Amino acid sequence: MVEAAREIARTGALVHVHAKDTALDAGNVRRNGVLDTKPYDQIVDRSWVFRTVGYVHGEDLWRRLLSTLSALGYEGAISIEHEDGLMSVDEGLAKAVRLLDQEILKERPRAMWWA
Repeated sequence: MVEAAREIARTGALVHVHAKDTALDAGNVRRNGVLDTKPYDQIVDRSWVFRTVGYVHGEDLWRRLLSTLSALGYEGAISIEHEDGLMSVDEGLAKAVRLLDQEILKERPRAMWWA
């Protein structure tokens, strides 16, 4: 994700960011491939499912991604997408907000005073 953000920014197309995780099930990927079109409620049988932010990629990845976005000059919204079939909207959104809110860089330095 971090590398993708850098490449998209290089093209000038980094205009909006969605925060979302996707989990792959290796056994189902071997059986079904990655283009699994089973209904979303068949969580156990699908090759991939959407998960709440932080339930697939941990804090380290989200820290690196948000820091990279800041370094790239991105100042837009981070839109949380909740489509996790294993938690309610309220629970999933609260958990995603909690993780991202502690990682978002709240202030931008005016100058590198140490340099």
